[in-house]
Amino acid sequence: MARVYYDQDADVNELAGEAIAVLGYGIQGRAQALNLRDSGLAVIVGNREDAYREQACADGFEVHSLAEAAHRGDVILVLVPDEAQGAIYEEMIRPGLAPSNALVFAHGFAIRYGIIQPPQDIDLLLLAPRLPGKYLRERYLEGSGVPVYIDVGHDATGRARRRLLALAKGLGATRVGAMEVSFSQETELDHFSEHFVYPLIVTAIQVAYEALVEEGYEPEIALMELHGSGELGEVLLEAGRIGLHKMIETLASPACQFGIYSYAPRLFPEEMRRAVKDVIREIKDGSFARQLLAEQRQGYPQLRMLKDAARDHALAATEARLRQLIRLERK
Repeated sequence: MARVYYDQDADVNELAGEAIAVLGYGIQGRAQALNLRDSGLAVIVGNREDAYREQACADGFEVHSLAEAAHRGDVILVLVPDEAQGAIYEEMIRPGLAPSNALVFAHGFAIRYGIIQPPQDIDLLLLAPRLPGKYLRERYLEGSGVPVYIDVGHDATGRARRRLLALAKGLGATRVGAMEVSFSQETELDHFSEHFVYPLIVTAIQVAYEALVEEGYEPEIALMELHGSGELGEVLLEAGRIGLHKMIETLASPACQFGIYSYAPRLFPEEMRRAVKDVIREIKDGSFARQLLAEQRQGYPQLRMLKDAARDHALAATEARLRQLIRLERK
């Protein structure tokens, strides 16, 4: 069974007197910086001149360039985009590293694929929240937390695990659990979800929407049934809480249960199972990493094209109309 750490296993005072430098104030950066500061740790922020930097200043942080923050930090949280980390590390982080610093990643991409190879005289740590920063912050404020994956790549100081657990506690993660997972496994599992599970869900909704509209169903009604009501998200949340099949037994009618189990073989044929293995192979052999880095160097032309096509799909316009008709925002 995987090793999991909780509040009693960690002490934020392990980082007393150390400066925590959060590099990047975006999706994860802002939430992590705020949680760590609220947990009593000394946090500075590094960010380029943009709206995120303005937000960090408005939030009351001492803000520097990426290079200056990395130089000032004893513990450096690398929260810039994966594909940009190699260049940022070489130009702005590595020159300021000192022995006994800790370099912390929220995703193992740059380490798993050898893009960054930190020196052996620093602590190399993985601290990977399993939900976006929005939820990391919300749950911290509610007195709960988001689970994290953790790993120690190098232990140069003899304190690496204690420092890592202190950070996890500062985020609120040890309230629910910090699970030991290697850099490699975290990277591969995260990419698998993003490259197979999420595309499957998104494509299924889009294909179903198209088919229903072609069959004469009103677009807004079709979309309400598929995901517009929020039911899909709620039942998946319940599956996370109590288990997938327990959720089906608890929330689904016999007709729904029979449909799920009887149609699964038809909708998930053998060639789909082979495709799953292809996705795993491309993640493990680095094919996807090479494609992503090439896409980043070219300025993301394919990603822009794919996003434009998604925005132009009729489903997006129907979603906007449905949001006007059905008021699901919580007060």
